[in-house]
Amino acid sequence: MGLKIFEDLIKEVHDKGICQECGGCVSFCSSAKYNVIGYKEPNTPPVYIHKDQCLECGICYMICPQTHILDEELNKTYKFTNYNSMPIGNYDEIYSCQATDKDFLEHGTDGGVVNSILNFMLEKKLIDGAIVSKTESAFSREASYATSKADLLRSSGTKLDISPQLDAVHEISTYTHSIPGLNLYKFKKLAVIGTPCQFESIRCMQELGVTPSENIEICLGLFCYENFIFGKSQIEEFEKDFNIKFSDIKKINIKEDVIFKIKDDGNGEKIIHIPFNQLKNYMRPPCNACDDFTNLYADISFGGLGSADKFTTVITRTEKGKKLFSQVLDTGIIKCANLDSSKKKAMIKLITQFSHSKIKRKEEFMKNL
Repeated sequence: MGLKIFEDLIKEVHDKGICQECGGCVSFCSSAKYNVIGYKEPNTPPVYIHKDQCLECGICYMICPQTHILDEELNKTYKFTNYNSMPIGNYDEIYSCQATDKDFLEHGTDGGVVNSILNFMLEKKLIDGAIVSKTESAFSREASYATSKADLLRSSGTKLDISPQLDAVHEISTYTHSIPGLNLYKFKKLAVIGTPCQFESIRCMQELGVTPSENIEICLGLFCYENFIFGKSQIEEFEKDFNIKFSDIKKINIKEDVIFKIKDDGNGEKIIHIPFNQLKNYMRPPCNACDDFTNLYADISFGGLGSADKFTTVITRTEKGKKLFSQVLDTGIIKCANLDSSKKKAMIKLITQFSHSKIKRKEEFMKNL
């Protein structure tokens, strides 16, 4: 097989509708200074900008999470065999935790654990900064660069005070483009918060030694069952189907279903649960082509599934992740629930069910491509 380049990526990934838009190919293109490939439209795959300047090195093709060229190398590095024997990946331990800092706990999506760890790393100068997800409005997130506790709290997005202007909105999405942000900042040690497809791309870059991936100090991965995308007509349809106004959504959380905190007329809030299968019309189509729920290649994985309200499920995976989490526990900035063997077994069973569900969904989707 000859060397495959971006043109092949278009045919094999973009044209099939399975591009995750992770941004790896754009950010780590060896011809990036010539602006060879990039995004012309939001929420669409990248395209050639200056095709004549392409070096045809093939890096874009190799690091794409949908080509799986480096799967064997990655699975050896991260001690993963296959989904049948290890549906939630290789891991060291599983916990259910929450922040002891009241600000992080109040503003966090679950238990405020991720921001507590990032703040610890910033204070100890283990990192220069972190690329995090900042909530702009209901179902809308943007990558943000954090270098302080204040930055982390601003990115938490507990209060969704910015309502989308429906007449002006093009498309809004819960998917955050973290990787392109790597090109915007100067750093020596960076923490990245991201989804499974983003981290698979980053790990491919690290496997190949592509600059500046060597400066990514830690990968803190989020559980990811699916992301959502809304155009104006979909917003109107959503509001009609579920009797929820976007402007009334205060907070969104994901556990066994999608949980909405909604403003009520009495200036309080009400909770509405919507199962994933009722939100199929709003899912980003490329999410159908992903089978990684728990973020296999992260140093530490985080999610709400399996933990009680205001607690975060934490899965330590790599030696680096295990060491960092141990340091954080020793400081007392997070505390862990006392999980006996039956509770831990129930957590693993539930997470495994979601993992299998995502694997099955991809298998069915790819059959029908």
